[in-house]
Amino acid sequence: MASTELQNTVKEALNALYHHPNDSIRAQADRWLQDFQRTIDAWQVSDNLLHDADSNIETLIFCSQTLRSKVQRDFEELPSEAFRPLRDSLYALLKKLYNGPAKVRTQISIGMAALAVHVPAEDWGGGGVLNWLSDEMNFHPEWIPSFLELLTVLPQEVFSHKIAARPERRRQFEKELISSVEVALNLLTACLSFNELKDQVLEAFASWLRLSHGIPASTLASHPLVLSALSGLNSEQLLETAVNVVSELIHYTVAARSGGLSAQMPLIQVLVPHVMGLKEQLKDPSKDEEDVKAMARLFADMGDSYVELIATGSAESMVIVQALIEVASHSDYDIASMTFNFWHNLQVNLTERESYSSFGSEASFQAERSRRLQIFRSAYELLVSLVSFRVQYPPDYQDLSKEDLKDFKQTRYAIGDILMDAASVLGGDPTLRILFMKLVQSVGNCRSDETCEWRSAEAALYCIRAIANSVSIIEAEVMPQVMTALPKLPHQPQLLQTACLTIGAYSKWLNAAPTELSMLPLVIDTLTRGMSTSEDSAAAAALAFRHVCDDCRKKLCGSLDGLFHIYRLAISGDGSYKLPADDSLHLVEALSMVITELPPDHAKKALEMLCLPVVTPLQEIINQGSGSLQQVIARQLTIHIERLANIFRYVNHPEAVADAIQRLWPIFKAIFDHRAWDMRTMEALCRACKYAVRTSGKFMGITIGVMLEEIQGLYQQHHQPCFLYLSSEVIKIFGSDPSCAIYLRSLIESLFSHTTHLLKTIQEFTARPDIADDCFLLASRCIRYCPHIFVPSSIFPSLVDCSMIGITIQHREACNSILTFLSDILDLANSHAGEQYRSIIDSVVLPRGASLTRILIASLTGALPSSRLEEVSYVLRALTGAYGIKVLDWAKGSVSLIPSTALTEVERLSFLNALNEAALGSSISALTAPIEELSDVCRRNRTVQEIVQGALRPLDLNYTAVSS
Repeated sequence: MASTELQNTVKEALNALYHHPNDSIRAQADRWLQDFQRTIDAWQVSDNLLHDADSNIETLIFCSQTLRSKVQRDFEELPSEAFRPLRDSLYALLKKLYNGPAKVRTQISIGMAALAVHVPAEDWGGGGVLNWLSDEMNFHPEWIPSFLELLTVLPQEVFSHKIAARPERRRQFEKELISSVEVALNLLTACLSFNELKDQVLEAFASWLRLSHGIPASTLASHPLVLSALSGLNSEQLLETAVNVVSELIHYTVAARSGGLSAQMPLIQVLVPHVMGLKEQLKDPSKDEEDVKAMARLFADMGDSYVELIATGSAESMVIVQALIEVASHSDYDIASMTFNFWHNLQVNLTERESYSSFGSEASFQAERSRRLQIFRSAYELLVSLVSFRVQYPPDYQDLSKEDLKDFKQTRYAIGDILMDAASVLGGDPTLRILFMKLVQSVGNCRSDETCEWRSAEAALYCIRAIANSVSIIEAEVMPQVMTALPKLPHQPQLLQTACLTIGAYSKWLNAAPTELSMLPLVIDTLTRGMSTSEDSAAAAALAFRHVCDDCRKKLCGSLDGLFHIYRLAISGDGSYKLPADDSLHLVEALSMVITELPPDHAKKALEMLCLPVVTPLQEIINQGSGSLQQVIARQLTIHIERLANIFRYVNHPEAVADAIQRLWPIFKAIFDHRAWDMRTMEALCRACKYAVRTSGKFMGITIGVMLEEIQGLYQQHHQPCFLYLSSEVIKIFGSDPSCAIYLRSLIESLFSHTTHLLKTIQEFTARPDIADDCFLLASRCIRYCPHIFVPSSIFPSLVDCSMIGITIQHREACNSILTFLSDILDLANSHAGEQYRSIIDSVVLPRGASLTRILIASLTGALPSSRLEEVSYVLRALTGAYGIKVLDWAKGSVSLIPSTALTEVERLSFLNALNEAALGSSISALTAPIEELSDVCRRNRTVQEIVQGALRPLDLNYTAVSS
């Protein structure tokens, strides 16, 4: 298609995209434009339209984005001689657009910066892009606004991985810019004389500060750009940009390469007084909200950055703390919360041993720690009072949108964290006393349910709950009063919900309370009231019930009749409880924990009582015949099966659970036989069996045999992944038991043989990721718990072949399971315990080594997402550890297939040399960086990635015998 014709088509497509009334036409235009952006013609067409005076704003925006993207990602498409014409064209556009449109100019600036990343300094003339830019600014001051934008984005693009530059070139570009910092700052300083450009100048300065940390603090302290930024703090027009610069300067003083705070003190001593000068403006009601936020951010940055200095408790640091208290007291939560990170970091600094490493002896450490905690006590006491009111429900809480309610919950969580920080400094018990006074005041205002303002009482109780982990379990002054007050609170749903959660949070305190203070009857009465009030309060009460029964299980053994009464009402749904079915599991767990404390003979009877209301509905469904069992909805079965699973999980009486599962097996078998097609029911049933096996262990007796026989047969018909994970649990418990070897060999050979027939292609892996995941989790379990059965088995080579087919599956969990399986094999081969299996593993791995290495390299270079790099790298390192120089030969064969346009000889040799050193015995971990570099080079853009994958073709390999 001729260039002019293509330009017109682009305009028509853009017109359709933005203005056509038909959605399908707009979508079609969007697809066409996206495809066009990937073509080689997009370079010239975009350039032409950008230079065309008749192009409208939509065309200019689209073409500037396209050209920017092409420079970033597809620069290698162009011949080397195209650099100068492209640079000159972009430069002409920058000059043309110096007065707008801003969006278009920004895209061109980024494109120009990306070009500088790709092209070495010498191609720009002496001194690289900065010197070139300096010359242009000197010759053409009328276009300085455009030049300033380019000067701003240049350092930002150093670390942009949108640019498809090779890693070595990226490092080189960073060095070029760092060596040109002085040139850049001189240019910016010269531009300060233009008042209308100061905002842009300061923005560019902030960018260069992020890049370089080599400028001496004494130089910066008196630098005109720094002084301009500091004076800008008092200018309404420059405030936001000045704050950004000063914030960068603060970060600059504490950066890793800054030389430490002592080296940066000349700059710090200039910055801090100027920031502190803003303190009064924080309280100025006439100040714009965004300006106040900007100033508050500066105080927060200062606190976060200098927290180690502040923690010493000097008089100067306490002035900063006072300013941060002012920010924390601001009525706007978004402003106040900017300080929360500081209060946390200060608490860590004050309380943790590492902060006092310079104080050698324990006595001097303790003395200094006490001194500092005392200094900051009043600040944290004030902080508790300043933040605790923010958790209070707003008057219109019932009308809050879903999003606002979510934000309110996040606020409460954040306040809870701050209160915990305060408790770490003040001590849990003193913090409790402060919060209890707020509860007393709130409850004192309640005369009846009708007139009570419950929101303040709920807020105080929420705060008391938040610090539960910091309060001593022997606290005897406040907690008895809190627990005594709970039953007297109004029956308001939110208040009752928080009361129940507070009981749960203090379950350890309840257990430690002296017998004469025992409040268990009172609190259980409160919890049953919670279960009867609303769904939310019922859910909170059930969770609290679980915590109380967990921590007070010994005290509650004598109250089983009452607990069973509550349990039966909740499970049956016959009473007044409003407990959602899922939350009833907390009650199942609660009773199971108490039963665990009973003697074995009592536990067996109690377990039967616990199972009875759960088993009865299942038995009734089964008694109605197979037709009814097959037609009933899954939820009517799984709700009861999940309760049984939790019983088997939490009743820690192996023999009693073994007896129970043997007694219940006919019910389980009926469900297995008639619902094997139903994934949800099978998953619930396998989970129940898994916990029965885990708890009962060797007491399972003959039940384990019939269970394995059942799932072995059903798996071949229904292919449910959960049969595999149940088998994993069996392998973990019984894998090393010689008496089970015949059972287990039959099980794994049957399951793996069938699975390898299901997973013969990557498409079948993709269609059945859950089976792949659970299959290779089971295989890893076999390597760890019964290698004597698994490794010599006839299925082992087939499973390795199967894993090689599936390595490149995109499903994260399945892929990780496969890679873990392969690394487990290689780790076994490398271990002392695995010496007896080495010859078998060698006979399987060596013939497949070349193919496996090629698949791994393909995975590292784009066949799998970069998020999988660590797992794939581990397998390659383990392979190298096991087979040394052979892996180098296999890798040479693989990387030699990659064309030099994608991977240069230098890059290829860099990777192979690192592999060679690892193969010869140097640290295997030293392979990490070369692997990451190879991955980066081969993924730098879509075209290169396609070239690499087209050369390695991991899905086309023959997985059977490949010559080693």
